[in-house]
Amino acid sequence: MSTSPNPRTQCAPTRQGRRPPVPGRPTLLLGLPALLFALITWQVTAHGPLARADERLSDRLVHPARVWELLADLGNITVAVPVLAAALVYAAVRARRAGVHRWWLPSTAAAVLMAVVPAVIVPLKELIARSGPPVMGPGNGYYPSGHTATAAVAYGAATLLLLPWLRTTGARRALLIACATLNAAVVTGLVLRGYHWPLDVVASWCLCAVLLYSLWLFLARTSDRPQPK
Repeated sequence: MSTSPNPRTQCAPTRQGRRPPVPGRPTLLLGLPALLFALITWQVTAHGPLARADERLSDRLVHPARVWELLADLGNITVAVPVLAAALVYAAVRARRAGVHRWWLPSTAAAVLMAVVPAVIVPLKELIARSGPPVMGPGNGYYPSGHTATAAVAYGAATLLLLPWLRTTGARRALLIACATLNAAVVTGLVLRGYHWPLDVVASWCLCAVLLYSLWLFLARTSDRPQPK
């Protein structure tokens, strides 16, 4: 006699302490930011209504000040990448000490993702060749924002690496808040200082959402790190 599947069995956590991916979610979470990026890029290249509104908004927001420069500097390679490097080492050491098979894989994947960022951003900058806000003077290559992408991937990937090794909900929440705060600080500095148009940073966030979610999927499906209790 056949029996119907037990719903609790179907939704049981995997051996890594994660639940199976919800059908359709990867496509949705990858597709939406990609579609938004395509829409913004079209408007920027065509100098459409969205791009013109973006420029008017920037004119009202720009207020050059030292504090905005300091916030924007959090997206520098010399600041963000060392933070990621520390997380790479920490995660690898913790995994190796725990006797995890393929302990090197999560850190390697995050490092590769960071290396992919300039390979994606630089050609787009050259292809689209958007000029910057007036305070930046002549020149182009401002779209999408490289500082935004560097910060988003560096701090985001570091967060994904560290989360599984934090034992308390409070610690994990604090890490997520710190990641969001750093990224918000970077884009605030870039826009208010006049280094970038607002759409430059929104477009970078869209790209990085795709990259970071791809990393999360990869780690969820291939990593066998134990989950903290």
